Parts: sequence; structure tokens; C-alpha cells
Amino acid sequence: MTLGVASPLLREAPGSDDSVPRLELTEWRERFGVIAGITTREQGFDLGLWGEGTAGDALARWRAFRLAFQPSFRVSLTSHQVHGTDVRWHDDAEGRGWTLQENVDGHATPAAGILLSVTVADCVPVYLVAPEHGVVALLHAGWRGVAGGILRSGVALLERQRRVRPHDLVMHCGVSICGRCYEVGQDVALRFGESARTVDLRAILAGQAAELGIRDVTISPWCSAHDRDRFFSHRASGGRDGRMAAYIGRPVA
Repeated sequence: MTLGVASPLLREAPGSDDSVPRLELTEWRERFGVIAGITTREQGFDLGLWGEGTAGDALARWRAFRLAFQPSFRVSLTSHQVHGTDVRWHDDAEGRGWTLQENVDGHATPAAGILLSVTVADCVPVYLVAPEHGVVALLHAGWRGVAGGILRSGVALLERQRRVRPHDLVMHCGVSICGRCYEVGQDVALRFGESARTVDLRAILAGQAAELGIRDVTISPWCSAHDRDRFFSHRASGGRDGRMAAYIGRPVA
């Protein structure tokens, strides 16, 4: 396995305006023709669906998020996440607008024009691309999802749907809470065979990737708790913070 700690780099999104503050994996755009990144907390850009703000404010921000990617993406797709392992396949980009699904923690598609997204504020957004197959996926991986095998579920779905093998994949563990900041109870630590009271979910995911046969894995150097001036953190805020949206998709020509 090739493991890069700080690559691909998050940079300001090319051509982005101030209405949707975000950072993108610009190397993935250049190498794979894929747009992938994450929004930030600048200007209070909270994309949490069930936060303390009004529903109207949240929907206005989601509308701004969707419009920022047009006309390259006709559909913006997200879900009500439940810290499970269900990964949903999306075949085409028929229709337009924002689609919200229930009880899903991962998405995958071979279709250009669908922007996949998950909301995070410490959990790991796992970006997957199979360049030779034209397939992308995005997983929401908290400790329950990691322990339950959401990465294995996502990889198995890609193999069933498009015969994508693990060695065909490139994987990035995005902005999330780091191992030093993520304190857990003994019951959670034991789920991962750890004796310490801290767990590094990204390192565990990288290990799972190696076991599955994914050879190209990178890990973001950013910590949502350490770098709370830029990102939301559920843990660091005592549960009061908002949410970022991680996203990935292949734009229409």
C-alpha cells in the first residue's frame, strides 16, 4: 500500500466565490477529472440538517451549495445518516435539484452530473475513485461505521455493480478528528483492539484498506478539533457545532 499523509492537498476551490467556503482536492481534479472536497465553517456556513438554526436558514445554505456546482452537476445527493454501513448505488443523474435520502451512510455512482455528499463534524469522510471505471463513492465513517465495516460494504458494492477490484481504487481519508483528540470509552476502544482511551479512525481505516487490497491511500493532515477555526467539531464544541459537507462527483462535460 502506498500511504501519503499530506497528499492530495486541500486547496481553495478553483473559481469558487465567497458564498460557499470550501476546499478541494485539486490533484484529484487534475489526475482523475473528479471534483472532491469539503466545505468549511467560514461565515458560519453550517450545513447541519438538524441543528439549532432555523430550517429555512439551513435550506438556504444547501441551495447555495447546490447552485455553486451548477451546471456541472444537475443533482446534489445527500442523506440522513445513522452511523450505519448502508451504502447506496445511484445509476443515473436524471432529474435536477437536491435529493435527501433516509438512513444511508454512503453513496456511489458511475454517472457524471451527480454530486455525492455526506455531512461531517469529526467523523471521517472517505473518498473513493476508480479512475479506469469512472466510478466514485463517498462514505461517512464514525466509530460505529468503521467498526461495522462500512469501508468493506462500499468496496463490495463497487465490485458487484461495476467489477471494481480493491487495487483499482484510490482512497482518501478526509478532514476529521485526529487520534490524539478522539477520546473514547473502554468499550469503544476494545472494539478496535485498543488499550488506550484514544482511537485514530483514519489510521484504522487505512489498515482496513490494506487488508482489502486498496494500495493507494492518503490521509488528511487536518484535524476538525485542532483546526476548529476552519472546521466544525462536534467533540470540541461539546455537541453544539454545525456540520461541513464533504463531496465528490464527476462533472458533466
